Amino acid sequence: MQLVNRLHFRNLRGDVFGGVTAAIVALPLALAFGVSSGVGPIAGLYGAIVTGFFAALCGGTPSQISGPTGPMTVVMATIFTAVAASDSEAGLATAFTIIMLGGLFQILFGVLRLGKYITLMPYTVISGFMSGIGAIIIIIEIAPFLGYPNVSGVLASFRAIPREIAHPDIMATGLGLLTLAIVFLSPAKLNRIVPSPLLALIVGTLVSVYAMPNGDVPNIGAIPSGLPSLHLPTFNLEKLDFIVGYGLMLAVLGAIDSLLTSLVADNITRTQHDSDRELIGQGIGNTISGLLGGLPGAGATMRTVINVQAGGKTPLSGIIHALILLAIVLGAGSLTANIPHAVLAGILIKVGIDIIDWGFLKRAHLVSWKATGIMYGVMLLTVFVDLIVAVAVGVFVANILTIERLSKLQSEKVQIVTDPKGEIPLEPEETTILREAMGGILLLHLGGPMSFGAAKSISQRMSIVKHYEVLILDITDVTLLGVTASLAVETMVKDAIAKRREVYLVGATGQAKDRLNKLKVLGMIPVQNQLDNRIEALRQADIFLHPATVDNKEKANV
Repeated sequence: MQLVNRLHFRNLRGDVFGGVTAAIVALPLALAFGVSSGVGPIAGLYGAIVTGFFAALCGGTPSQISGPTGPMTVVMATIFTAVAASDSEAGLATAFTIIMLGGLFQILFGVLRLGKYITLMPYTVISGFMSGIGAIIIIIEIAPFLGYPNVSGVLASFRAIPREIAHPDIMATGLGLLTLAIVFLSPAKLNRIVPSPLLALIVGTLVSVYAMPNGDVPNIGAIPSGLPSLHLPTFNLEKLDFIVGYGLMLAVLGAIDSLLTSLVADNITRTQHDSDRELIGQGIGNTISGLLGGLPGAGATMRTVINVQAGGKTPLSGIIHALILLAIVLGAGSLTANIPHAVLAGILIKVGIDIIDWGFLKRAHLVSWKATGIMYGVMLLTVFVDLIVAVAVGVFVANILTIERLSKLQSEKVQIVTDPKGEIPLEPEETTILREAMGGILLLHLGGPMSFGAAKSISQRMSIVKHYEVLILDITDVTLLGVTASLAVETMVKDAIAKRREVYLVGATGQAKDRLNKLKVLGMIPVQNQLDNRIEALRQADIFLHPATVDNKEKANV
């Protein structure tokens, strides 16, 4: 296996242009995410450098650009707010430990080859969660946008909005509005030359410095230059459940974010990513990022698309993007001193608006009211309760509703036939035998996948029919027999045998036969009663019910 996935130098010019362009776009976003997280702008830059470098070097999506993203930053802000309340220094160490643990979880996901399962989460949950994340970003950025300090916590930020809107800082708000105008209204041709977030950052800072020299607009100040220091992991047993819970949350969210971006990269490059390798690369990046005091990162859709559009095709573009950001950190930290918070807030409000799933929000009610309820429920829980609770509740409710729908579909495949007027299409001979049996034959036909959703239906329908002499269990059309459904079949066979009924099993093959054999159900039924087709079972059942008639026919033939 190659050390670096699909790395070559045949596209050097395109990779250089892609890496440079991605770095230009990443710079203002990394600064803004760092400030928004509460850890500081340098943490955003370190996160972009480390995750961008190692995810490209070790990942499975050649053209992907990784770094801090909106969803990951919101989770990080929640973590930092929670752990820094009592002791900021110890809290910061705990926060970086959670980032490292999240990275280790992602590596484990990749090693266990769970990549293909990560994105199986219901879209309604993903949509509601992402829209909630977008709403959180907008809510917490209202304060700096209007010239106020960041408020700790989403609810506190939400409550403060009316007061902040009533008494805004005019100069800061003017810079914020200018930023929004640039990021929303920049012409596409200009955007290709200078990405709108960078243009807004430059213009907003220049206006602040030269047009508002005495405006006292809050700015981020100079960021430290030089290499980062190590942040060794620390574990507080009292907070172990919190650390593990949020570490897993970061891992899963980062995995979803990255693999969805990988799918976007596949679509525009006509390539195929390696999801498990991508998880390992993201995990390595996040583990080292936490160790060096950086924010957690994930595959960034906008930066990846821009990289590809500029010509980036191999991991070299992601590596170049990270090295350019490193050069900026090493030599240009003082240039950030005059960047206003309001400008960064304007950039992030645009990010928040883009994250909200407007397309599905507008159409969800046309698809399903249940889906709409799940999506809005997850979104509200994300914003006003807790990120982990939102995802857990959303997945649980979505799965329950899915199980309910599948159970109904499976129940329709459980058909009890005691006379030829049932829903199963019957051959003329089968119809004759069932008619002459006059309810003495109970034909149970199962079809399709039979999971625990079908077990209840099997039991209910069997309880309705009390009087029969022969049970024919037809599983010819069963593609999958789950454990619970198998146990329901076992109970039915045991009950029939206890009542001295004759039992026939038809069409037991493959997985269904193997499952029934392991449960020793096949051993309860005589070998001669285990048949390949239904008509033969019905003929034997007819002989069992009418032995005298058969004897008379044989004598007549003699």
